[in-house]
Amino acid sequence: MAHIILASTSPRRIDLLRQAGLSPQIIPPDADESILRGEAPRAMVARLAKDKAEAVCAKLLAAKGGKLVPNSIIIAADTTVVAPDGRKILGKPRDAREAARMLNTLMGETHTVLTGYCLLKINTLTFVRVVKSKVTLRKLSKRDIAKYVATGEPMDKAGAYAAQGIGMSFIERINGSYANVVGLPICQVMIDLEEKFGVSIL
Repeated sequence: MAHIILASTSPRRIDLLRQAGLSPQIIPPDADESILRGEAPRAMVARLAKDKAEAVCAKLLAAKGGKLVPNSIIIAADTTVVAPDGRKILGKPRDAREAARMLNTLMGETHTVLTGYCLLKINTLTFVRVVKSKVTLRKLSKRDIAKYVATGEPMDKAGAYAAQGIGMSFIERINGSYANVVGLPICQVMIDLEEKFGVSIL
């Protein structure tokens, strides 16, 4: 069995991997997550996932004198929400006012969720994929949006809602992977681990 390392401290990604039967070692990446000027959403999540994986790889190599646990595979990911216009990236809101603005943009519309993930095996293979899901949210009143923002749930979530929390009750329809909306398209990740790296939990 491969030694799986998750380059993230996201409770959602940790839970998804554990539910899939993996027990990842958790190492936070030291990577700059700034958006580059003019960068398209798909290119951004792919770049950031790769940067995170490479940052953790460099950290491990420095700490272990250039050696990793045999058969180690690093998984890193970045998820973003793209506004219904298909262009604007909606990251984590900086404050309650911005969270409310994002939710007003999304409610009653269909938007895109993109997750880029990178699978990295030292000195062997680096593989990157981007997975897309389409999400339709029901319309909410400004009062209900304000009440949701007041719960605090939107404040550390791309697009200002949590598909696995209270925000689940706003989702009318998902075209694509629900796990992708949560933060890691676990089915596709497991397929790629098996097909690209020979890792299987069954």
